[in-house]
Amino acid sequence: MAVDKKTFDFLIAGVPYKLRTSHDDATVQELVDFVNDKMNQALAVTKNGSYQNAAVLTALNLAEALIPLKRKAHRELEKVEEKILKLSVELENTKGVRSAGL
Repeated sequence: MAVDKKTFDFLIAGVPYKLRTSHDDATVQELVDFVNDKMNQALAVTKNGSYQNAAVLTALNLAEALIPLKRKAHRELEKVEEKILKLSVELENTKGVRSAGL
């Protein structure tokens, strides 16, 4: 099944970019606004105003926010998998008791 993609033109820190994506307009705008805000914050604290330095700082700031979320999601997934395994074992034990006529 092919997904329709649109091309979006936008600015990050005043630099024009094009993005081809299947996301809707609102999602793309939210992404652009978020990255643009982070990039502008990084530019404000970058001593020489280098876009390259600001981009790396932005990437590190985003990674700093993402990594703990990924870890938390992984821990939550492990908890869910443990619960499913426990329930599966309990269900199998219940079937065994019923088939034994108890």
